[in-house]
Amino acid sequence: MKLTLHVWRQKNGNERGAIETYVREDVNEDMSFLEMLDELNEDLIKEGKDTIAFDHDCREGICGACALAINGMPHGPEAATTTCQLHMRKFNDGDEIYIEPFRARAFPVLKDLVTDRVALDKIIQAGGYVSVNTGSPQDANALPISKESADIAMDAAACIGCGACVASCPNGAAMLFTAAKIVQFIHLPQGQAERKKRALAMVTAMEENGFGACRNYYECEAVCPKEIPARFISRMNVEYVKSKIIDAL
Repeated sequence: MKLTLHVWRQKNGNERGAIETYVREDVNEDMSFLEMLDELNEDLIKEGKDTIAFDHDCREGICGACALAINGMPHGPEAATTTCQLHMRKFNDGDEIYIEPFRARAFPVLKDLVTDRVALDKIIQAGGYVSVNTGSPQDANALPISKESADIAMDAAACIGCGACVASCPNGAAMLFTAAKIVQFIHLPQGQAERKKRALAMVTAMEENGFGACRNYYECEAVCPKEIPARFISRMNVEYVKSKIIDAL
């Protein structure tokens, strides 16, 4: 099929960017979106032109690196799917596709479609970890965790930190990402040692690194490739209030 690609090109974070247009003939519908960009880059190399920079790693929907906004939607039109797992059969012959980096104040553009998402790492560094010595691996049935708690922790741990929730939010909030990381530890014995200060530390880091506040648009839940539920945000807010009270005592 024939596609017209409108791709954001930007030399670096200090220069202004612009949309450049590329026409692709005979695009195989069984290609992934990134494979289609790979072919485009191969042709640009043959023409002696600068290739399009974009992030990728596992290409299995696990790492979250392939963060592209496709026709204004983080990761593209298919629900619960990362860009690398999006296939060209989701598009039609003659379509015009706009490809841009994730747009958020906390995600400055480094080059073309690559953004700096280290701000998410800073939230994790503030409290998204367990510092206690958990010892060697134990038998699966040795830790007293209810099935309900285990299921919730697994659902929260599914977050891959891609930043789609931030890019979709009109306020550029990282509430869903932060909530997933906090809720994961709430339901695990290993996470209890630092529970009293974790939410306060992570929410404070979120605010300090340029993310906005939640206004209940639910765009984050709609575009999350791992379908993290927005209800986790309310649980995070409860933990945050508790942390504030404890910190004030």
